[in-house]
Amino acid sequence: MKTRLQEMREQVTRFHEAHPEVWDLFVRFSLEMIDRGYEQYSAQSVIERIRWEKDAGGDGTSAFKINNNYTAFYSRRFMRTYPEHEGFFRTRYQVSDDCDATELPELAPRDYEYESAGSL
Repeated sequence: MKTRLQEMREQVTRFHEAHPEVWDLFVRFSLEMIDRGYEQYSAQSVIERIRWEKDAGGDGTSAFKINNNYTAFYSRRFMRTYPEHEGFFRTRYQVSDDCDATELPELAPRDYEYESAGSL
C-alpha cells in the first residue's frame, strides 16, 4: 500500500518536471544565502521568495503557485545535491511516511473559503 509520503513525492515530482525553473531558483536563492554567511536558513523563506520573484506553477486561482507540501522535498533535494551544505535546512521526520495515501487530488485555492477584504 502506498504511503502519504510516496503520494506527495509523486505530486512534487510531477510539479518539478512541469516547472524546472522552481528548482533553479531554489538553488540560486539558497546559495545566495550561503554566500551571505548563513549557516542555516528557512526553506519556506526560499519558497516564498520564489513566489515573490516569479509566478511559478499555478495561477493562484485554480492551482497554488507552489504547494507548501513541496518545501520539505526541495530542501532535502538541495542537501542531497550539495552534500557540503548538509544541515543548511533543518529537517524532521516526515510523519506522512506512517500514513496511508489519501488518493485525493491536491487541494486548490477554490477548496478554501476566504473572507472578503474589509476594514481592519
